[in-house]
Amino acid sequence: MKTAIESNEAPKPIGPYSQAIHANGLVFTSGQIAISPETGVYTPGSIEEETHRVMKNLQALLSAANSSFDAVLKTGIFLQDMNDFAVVNEIYASYLSAPFPARETVQVAFLPKGAKVEISMIAISNP
Repeated sequence: MKTAIESNEAPKPIGPYSQAIHANGLVFTSGQIAISPETGVYTPGSIEEETHRVMKNLQALLSAANSSFDAVLKTGIFLQDMNDFAVVNEIYASYLSAPFPARETVQVAFLPKGAKVEISMIAISNP
């Protein structure tokens, strides 16, 4: 059985999807871009600003699912420009600790709303 996870501290979905789903002890977050949870508006900024906003959105979703960055198993990172990899990697690493999750990082042609970075996670949940 799957259960939708909702948090007012993360942006509301902008399409037909859930913020996150809990199933069989795992939480699957939807990809997050730099949308402010307060306004629901994409807030373009530097790659540093966007990455921090994305990580804060993910932290809110994991918390709502009784999880945390320590329980993340897998991450997907999507970049508009692979030249931002080192900066995103440094910020990402500041939120997580060893053993780090498995991960892929890919450059994509375009992200929703023209975002510079989108990140999704799979984590263990403790309901």
